[in-house]
Amino acid sequence: MQLSERHEEYWRKNLRITAILLAIWFVATFVVIYFAPQLNNIVILGFPFAFYMGAQGSLIIYVLIIWFYARRMNKLDTEYGVHEGEE
Repeated sequence: MQLSERHEEYWRKNLRITAILLAIWFVATFVVIYFAPQLNNIVILGFPFAFYMGAQGSLIIYVLIIWFYARRMNKLDTEYGVHEGEE
């Protein structure tokens, strides 16, 4: 099946958003923990930064990633005419 130029553009934007959000997820999940000993010098609300990110910070980032992706993809779907609307 041959995709039109418009569909290819939509797919490129979708992949770009996904790649950026996956990079943010990777940093919040693995990079922060890898540098935990150095980041523990930063204190947030009385807790070391690495502990805070493990307990609450990463969860907040995950919810924000999901919220942003859903919002952005709904906007993209509407822009490119592939949204799920009322029939």
